[in-house]
Amino acid sequence: MPQDVHSPTVVEVMVRRTCGSCARVTEQITPVVAAAGARLQTVDVDTDPELMAEYGDRVPVIVIDGEEFACWEVDNDELAAELGAHGG
Repeated sequence: MPQDVHSPTVVEVMVRRTCGSCARVTEQITPVVAAAGARLQTVDVDTDPELMAEYGDRVPVIVIDGEEFACWEVDNDELAAELGAHGG
């Protein structure tokens, strides 16, 4: 299959509005995601019963293209390496 157009990698941050760590981690990884040419989305797990059941109090959770990458804390260098692997 030819792959002329690559859609950008999607990095989702599963959050809750009441989670201070969620805001901190989102702010921390924003420049890493941007530098990799990926797209960052925040998802409030409290808006979806399935997400609330899956993630509960484990937020923030970083999900890259549908696969869980990290929970609670994120290492920027590891994230950059993972995003590089997705982009390559």
